[in-house]
Amino acid sequence: MQSPLSSQQDVIADPRWISVVERDQTADGAFFYGVITTGIFCRPSCPSRQAKPHHVRFFASADEAAQAGFRPCLRCKPKAADRGSLHAQSIAEACRLIENASSPPSLKEMAAKAGLSSFHFHRLFKQHVGLTPRDYGAAYRARRLRESLQAGQSVTSAIYAAGFGASSRAYEQTNDILGMKPSAYRKGGVDAVIHFAVGTCTLGEILVAQSQKGLCAILLGDDPDALLKDLQDRFPNAELVGADPGFEHLIATVITFVEAPQIGFALPLDIRGTAFQQRVWEVLRTIPSGETISYAQLAAKLGQPSATRAVAGACAANSLAVAIPCHRVVRTDGTLSGYRWGLERKQALIDREARRGLPAESSAKP
Repeated sequence: MQSPLSSQQDVIADPRWISVVERDQTADGAFFYGVITTGIFCRPSCPSRQAKPHHVRFFASADEAAQAGFRPCLRCKPKAADRGSLHAQSIAEACRLIENASSPPSLKEMAAKAGLSSFHFHRLFKQHVGLTPRDYGAAYRARRLRESLQAGQSVTSAIYAAGFGASSRAYEQTNDILGMKPSAYRKGGVDAVIHFAVGTCTLGEILVAQSQKGLCAILLGDDPDALLKDLQDRFPNAELVGADPGFEHLIATVITFVEAPQIGFALPLDIRGTAFQQRVWEVLRTIPSGETISYAQLAAKLGQPSATRAVAGACAANSLAVAIPCHRVVRTDGTLSGYRWGLERKQALIDREARRGLPAESSAKP
């Protein structure tokens, strides 16, 4: 619970206050708020007249609010079954249905099971998961495919296990997902061609690599040999093509973006990660240059306020420096925490973007 001495500025700066002001239904169940002048506590979505910030106190649960002496609101009924929680349960069941189905279930089928219209279900699913049902299914199948191939299964078995059909179209899909033929991915990238180049920027050495699908790595460091080893470890059997004159313009484009992020980044990306990681990275690409977000705020945007540690892990797993701007994520108090390429580089990127002071579109289409 907040201290009784919490100032108006403290409350306004709290991301939970935004949910109260916007009457955000997706925040219901994540926390409750009490109003000291009335002695009543409510859900974030309560339609009652908005209280003054310095009269508001936040609680993690309805029981905590009641123990502090607050009575439940008669309008939003905070102790009744939480509509947001019921929706979250329905969405979780839909995710399991997608994961366990031999073929992707239809939107109509999932909506009917949840007792919702197709439109409402689709909107709620994206609010809770960060992806549409179709994109979630694709991301889950892609993860299953990679896991099966890495475990040594045959290409055909891996495709079936991941939920793809046996048609030639299925093979085309897997080629796009993996950035190479499934048989090549199974063998650590054998027969796959990955072009790369190493250059120098103000942040040190930079390695840029591209598969057939798009940029698959942007690595920063002090030692070019270490960067190359990192790439080789990812694709031990791929054909790595360096010093290709036709590739030089691409690394020049990436370096230009690193030096001047306000120009935006529009190169295609070959993004490989779990469904959760892709959700985190999708939100990261919406953060404008010059702004930062806390791990807690990022988790809240995903609809999972308790997942701050998992969010930090997804940021650490990012292999596309700057293009997926995980450097814009900081601790709640504004201090820096963990960056794959070093805290000095993270601070340098934040300072550089803050000085520019110009909003930029940092998103890239995979």
